Amino acid sequence: MEIGIVGLPNVGKSTIFNALTAGDAAASNYPFTTIEPNLGVVPVPDSRLARLTDLFKPQKTIPAFCRFVDIAGLVKGAAQGEGLGNTFLANIRKVDAILHMVRLFQDDNVGHTLGNIDPKRDVEVIETELMLADLESLTKQFDKVSGKARSGDAGSKAALELLKILKKGLEEGKPARRLGLETDSLKPFFLLTAKPVLYVGNTDENPDPAVVDDFQTLVQKREAESVVLCGKLESELAELSGEDRYLFMADLGMKHSGLERVIVAAYKTLGLCSYFTGGPKEVRAWTIPVGTKAPQAAGVIHSDFEKGFIKADVYGFTDLDQYESEQTLREKGLIRSEGRDYVVQDGDVCHFKFNV
Repeated sequence: MEIGIVGLPNVGKSTIFNALTAGDAAASNYPFTTIEPNLGVVPVPDSRLARLTDLFKPQKTIPAFCRFVDIAGLVKGAAQGEGLGNTFLANIRKVDAILHMVRLFQDDNVGHTLGNIDPKRDVEVIETELMLADLESLTKQFDKVSGKARSGDAGSKAALELLKILKKGLEEGKPARRLGLETDSLKPFFLLTAKPVLYVGNTDENPDPAVVDDFQTLVQKREAESVVLCGKLESELAELSGEDRYLFMADLGMKHSGLERVIVAAYKTLGLCSYFTGGPKEVRAWTIPVGTKAPQAAGVIHSDFEKGFIKADVYGFTDLDQYESEQTLREKGLIRSEGRDYVVQDGDVCHFKFNV
């Protein structure tokens, strides 16, 4: 999955990107420090993978991965080309989801482009620009589809009705994703506001509870997921490893890093889950949409697995964690043989059988 980090300039996007990816993207007190998008691929933290590695003792362990894209800061008027608006909008169209970074920290040394801390206003600036861009796109599509619809084309007539609903919703200030329409029906229109959004509040080391509450309240009203973290602390944490990292987190009372919480929230936002394969050669985590059936889950590994799918031997991670060997699971009847209609669950360990 690919997640684009967006927000106003100077909200800490590049700082968070560096913390998440242990990268070295430029981070400074200047709007548009990021011009070309920074890219970072990071492993998805999952304690279950470490436990499976301990039990299988494989030659290698491969986690699931998430790709973060640090996109240039957006300013008011971006939809009309202000700042790096056109570049920003082109880059954001390519990602699967949006990580909307919101500034919650006070820092006299880092200027706020709009003057003061106001999460609601800042969120609405970004949302408005994305909706304006979508309206412009819909208007162009509306003109093209209208002609075909008048000629009697059934598909164009259906698309035109959907375009009317989308246009009306956007004009009323409602993003496409909040209009109650099927996600698949929105895909042909390539709308920015159809993408799922995870809101991340960037605080200082001593956050203002009132500001954090305001942020979480506005996200709840948008029926979205949110994470609150301190970019400065996450940056320091990213530079540590092993025992030093553990002690630093313990001193701060942190059970999970910002990366872990962001990934969990991103998975939930995108409707994703993980299943595992394991053996002496390799233990690996695979990412699939929630509700994926066994043949399609097998196809994530290789298309031949899906084409020639016969069955899957499946058991839950929690059972292996408890009994510590597949042999014991067999003896207890905890390994199931599942067919084509089985919906793979988060935490399943699967052995696929196929014939090509």
